[in-house]
Amino acid sequence: MYGNVRLLRRRPTGHLPTKSWWERLLKAQPGLRDKIQLATKFGIQFLDGKFQINGEPAYVRAACEGSLKRLGVDCIDLYYQHRIDTKIPIEVTIGELKKLVEEGKIKYIGLSEASASTIRRAHAVHPITAVQIEWSLWSTDVEQHIIPTCRELGIGIVAYSPLRRGFFIIGCQACRRFY
Repeated sequence: MYGNVRLLRRRPTGHLPTKSWWERLLKAQPGLRDKIQLATKFGIQFLDGKFQINGEPAYVRAACEGSLKRLGVDCIDLYYQHRIDTKIPIEVTIGELKKLVEEGKIKYIGLSEASASTIRRAHAVHPITAVQIEWSLWSTDVEQHIIPTCRELGIGIVAYSPLRRGFFIIGCQACRRFY
């Protein structure tokens, strides 16, 4: 376990691969929970052999309860909706998340891969703390509407794949293999 704690300290984002990994780490290091900000996601289910996006209030609550139990914690610091369910109004999903905040099960609400208009509608129901988006030299379209919206509303931006999923690290070497 010591090596894993060392790994956590070396990783600049502090993001770790799985919930079960966190559960083991938190049990092995009881005081660690008070020193970290725990973020996780909900919203994608594997049903009938395929992945489905789900923003139904009952699922939101069940997913949160499941995450709390699996992680062995009383509260999740930042709870992201992994993808926006276009069948459920964002106001309904955020309404359920707001209840979870009021109950002390989550502290902050985040969205992942949301449009500027969805961010605004969600933020009108309850303050959104963070928006996770793909943002890199190849994914700059977010700079037109999403980034300005987040800045205007005081929402933090969490960029994923800023190095284009490793291309900017190994890109040229990887390209040589194919030519």
